[in-house]
Amino acid sequence: MSRRRWFGRSGSARTARPADARPVAFRMRLGFLFLALLACGAGLVARAVQLQLVQHSFLAGEGAARYTRVAAIVAHRGPITDRNDEPLAVSTPVDAVWINPQELAANIEQLPRLARVIHMDQQELARRVSSATDSQFLYLVRGLQPADARKVRELQIPGVNLTREYRRYYPAGEVTGHLLGFTSIDDVGQEGMELAYENWLGGEDGAKRVIQGGDGRQVEDVESIRAVRPGHDLRLSIDQRIQYLAYRELKAAIRDDRARSGSVVVIDVRTGEVLAMVDQPAFNPNDRSQLTPAAYRNRAATDLFEPGSSIKPFFVAAALASGRFTADSIIDTNPGYLQVGPSFIHDEHNLGAVPIATVLAKSSNVGMAHIALALQPQQMWATLNALGFGQVTTSGFPGESQGVLQNYTHWREVLLANMSHGYGLSVTPLQLAQAYATLGAYGVRRPVSLLRVDGPVAGERVLDGEVCTQLLALLQSVIRMPGATGALAAIPGYQVAGKTGTAWKSDGHSYSQDRFVGTFGGVAPASNPRLAAVVVIDEPTAGKHRGGDVAAPVFSAVVGGALRLIGAPPDDAHQASPTPASARVALR
Repeated sequence: MSRRRWFGRSGSARTARPADARPVAFRMRLGFLFLALLACGAGLVARAVQLQLVQHSFLAGEGAARYTRVAAIVAHRGPITDRNDEPLAVSTPVDAVWINPQELAANIEQLPRLARVIHMDQQELARRVSSATDSQFLYLVRGLQPADARKVRELQIPGVNLTREYRRYYPAGEVTGHLLGFTSIDDVGQEGMELAYENWLGGEDGAKRVIQGGDGRQVEDVESIRAVRPGHDLRLSIDQRIQYLAYRELKAAIRDDRARSGSVVVIDVRTGEVLAMVDQPAFNPNDRSQLTPAAYRNRAATDLFEPGSSIKPFFVAAALASGRFTADSIIDTNPGYLQVGPSFIHDEHNLGAVPIATVLAKSSNVGMAHIALALQPQQMWATLNALGFGQVTTSGFPGESQGVLQNYTHWREVLLANMSHGYGLSVTPLQLAQAYATLGAYGVRRPVSLLRVDGPVAGERVLDGEVCTQLLALLQSVIRMPGATGALAAIPGYQVAGKTGTAWKSDGHSYSQDRFVGTFGGVAPASNPRLAAVVVIDEPTAGKHRGGDVAAPVFSAVVGGALRLIGAPPDDAHQASPTPASARVALR
């Protein structure tokens, strides 16, 4: 059989391929392609099953996280007002600037713009961002004002976000600082009434689900997860007008007498409400640089002092209640001193045999020692304890001190004699004011309240009404009697019943001879008491140190102005011309 040759176009001869070689190779390539497509399809189906069934929940959550999130709804803190609904503390909306350091690190060139808007040093901002690149949240500024927050928003820098929050503002500033206290940067009560009523004022934050855009802004609210509960309003017993009056007069006295500190407390005798409570030096709760423990301590409720002669009326009350003494009893103070054990008690002058009214008006320590030593210690202790000494009041103020009043079983004659003129026991200005308010209520001790009270307030009778009537008459001699210690506490048009006090300060081992506490406590109008007040001036150094010189004028100015503010009718049409204290008020 002859071999065939195939000639191409070039005319050269080629050897012919087997007839079935080409179809076999094609079929093999087609098979490989089919298998590859089949494998790809199976892989896609498997992946789809995995995504739709196995990982559906996880992926759905991841997807939602890209455009939805849970946002907190910050509860609005309740406002604090005075008894007449004048605002004392309000929460104003502000913004907080926070960043995602990981995201902002990719836009580091934007830091100078951001630093200028938030008033932060550029290098400090760069340091904070670079040191937190392993986190996704970092506060830069809290309490940013709306105008500055708008500038931050207009920058549109990736990784920079704003969150709405609230900042506490105190319209009266330092006038009410010690009473109200302040809140933290997170608007949580830290001191004063803000702390005492945190649960009432604070409310409860809510939560909602929102859709956010690519720039992090909220686009749409999706659903409410937890409803927000705003804080409640808190209405205090304080009268802002009387509070300011007390603040002004006390500040002037501390300045004029160059005193270390001072306090004033004014109580409504009929209800037990505190109408004013001020301290000096003061602080402004709006300025966080002033928030130091030494500055914001409320001395009127927390600081203890030995009351000196301002405690004498309550020893006289026990004496009258015992039946061993009457308002006309004569006390022999000769020869002007008294030895009790190893100690001697002195009067500045020998008063001789004088009535109890003179003992109080001239503040005779010898006369009071004779009265106290004639009484049973248990009876004396019962009277002081019933008046609230040695125990906290019902004010609820955080950190209030209970004072120091030892049980009568520990008393010795020398201690009892010293206690009768204000040594050996310690009180707070608030405690002492409550005791005078009880006297003004004719023996009914009413709970001290820093919240407004509507309607009559029941109290506990701790002193006989007739005893209080006699004692109020005796205490008027402290202001009216010639040469009396409390003449500067007189209020034109009103009768005043009160007592001065001057005490040496103890340094823990002995009593200083040049450091004093001057006090005046009293009620007015004496014929129908409406207000009780206590003024404490600590360590005056301008030359005057007696309570009748440094504290009594403040009492006159504060209580006199307060009586006119509340519309109390005058009860002394025959009062002499204005005292120096009232003249000083008129000139201001």
